[in-house]
Amino acid sequence: MSEEGINIHTSLFHTLQAVGDSMSNPSSELPTTTRPPPRRRRFSFPSWKGAKPIPLAISIIIGLVFRFAVPKPHQLTTKAWQLLAIFLATIAGLVLGPLPVGAWAFVCLTVTVVTKTLTFAAAFSAFTNEVIWLIVASFFFSRGFIKTGLGDRIALYFVSWLGKNTLGLSYGLVLSEAAISPAIPSTTARAGGIFLPIIKSLAVTAESHPKDGSAKKLGAYLVQSQIQTASSSSALFLTAAAQNLLCLKLAEGLGVKIPSKWVTWLKVACLPAVVSIMVTPVVLYKIFPPEMKDTPDAPIMAKRRLEQMGKIKRDQWLMLIVMLLTVGLWIAGEALKLASVIAAMLGLSLLLALGVLDWNDCLSEKSAWDTLAWFGVLIGMATQLTTLGVVDWMSKGVAHFLGSLSLHWSGAFCILQAAYFFIHYLFASQTGHVAALYSAFLGMCLASKAPGLFAALVLGYNTNLFGALTHYSSGQAAVYYGAGYVELRDVFKLGIIIAIMNIIIWAVVGVGWWKILGLY
Repeated sequence: MSEEGINIHTSLFHTLQAVGDSMSNPSSELPTTTRPPPRRRRFSFPSWKGAKPIPLAISIIIGLVFRFAVPKPHQLTTKAWQLLAIFLATIAGLVLGPLPVGAWAFVCLTVTVVTKTLTFAAAFSAFTNEVIWLIVASFFFSRGFIKTGLGDRIALYFVSWLGKNTLGLSYGLVLSEAAISPAIPSTTARAGGIFLPIIKSLAVTAESHPKDGSAKKLGAYLVQSQIQTASSSSALFLTAAAQNLLCLKLAEGLGVKIPSKWVTWLKVACLPAVVSIMVTPVVLYKIFPPEMKDTPDAPIMAKRRLEQMGKIKRDQWLMLIVMLLTVGLWIAGEALKLASVIAAMLGLSLLLALGVLDWNDCLSEKSAWDTLAWFGVLIGMATQLTTLGVVDWMSKGVAHFLGSLSLHWSGAFCILQAAYFFIHYLFASQTGHVAALYSAFLGMCLASKAPGLFAALVLGYNTNLFGALTHYSSGQAAVYYGAGYVELRDVFKLGIIIAIMNIIIWAVVGVGWWKILGLY
């Protein structure tokens, strides 16, 4: 046997001997290396990506309790009562947010069809509504303003002209938003896409930073001035906010005739809205003053940015011309017998044909398609509630109560307007508020003998004015609060002060102006 074989046998003998010794003496250690004990596998559930359980449960319970625990009035059919229960669950979901707005609206629409509360045709009938497609087209116009940089350019021009001091700077930003608001029907888009970036640039230049002691140097004032006046800018033009168009559509569903919608809205709103826009920055300057009064660097910064942009480019010229043409068609629509949505479609077609926008721009505008989905659902449900007599039943009930108080229609109107306004503390969406309450409150106003056109428009204007009550009262409120320049207690304090101021301005200035127009 070779030496190598002898060594192997010897090693094996010693190993076996050691094993035997360890068996006879458990305390002895094996010469082999010990393995660590296996780790216990912890079972973990995959992260849940579906609906938020608690908001979902609350929304469903609200609908079920209303459907089965609340006695049905004899004036309403079972189908009407069931639709009202689903509608309340829908609104609860919009407030609590178990799913994104569009997804939740689609789920609730599916429930109306599955339970045979509505037919498929009735459930989806609102998706052919002209107002919804006007809103979608307006979002595409907004995309063009941002893509071409025309919105930034207009805002910077105003800053360079008026921005030598803080108050003038505020007016430059405020007036530029009012100027472009008819073309961008989303205050949130205007806030996040154009004005907040400019405000942050100006504030940083002035060494005013969020969430520290320097915030009130400049940034906090500019943010509050912008958001508080944005409410009046949105109320000034019919196409300045999506909820405006929804209001008029719901009003028409209740039989209110609105001639030449775009012009009528502007004519009735112009005086109180302009007064509010001009007064708000001054009032805020007194009650929430910036530490920096002069901003000599702001015009310099604006001019520098404009120089970097260079001359007005081809796409910006085309965007401006098409927008002016579209607004002109909106104004002359009644005389030309051209619906507002057709004018918007013509404008959008021109932008696509000229290459200012391409189809991918439209496809990527998620907010437009999301709005199409949930607006269609809400309008459809609200319309069917009216058709099934629910709104009429609610209106007559409240009108009877107000009548028992022996109130003139003007007194009942004021009570209803105040209730509609301040109940917004419970809502996190202006359009959600409109979908939930506008038809009901307008029906109550009509039942109390208030003039139809007058009531419909004032409710519509109020829908914009409560957009800055809190940090959650609208999309733009959340955007501006998220910038970190204004503390929460100041948001609530200034929100109620400016809200009351706007109510007074619209009541005093508006009532006299509307009397001249023969609105009531």
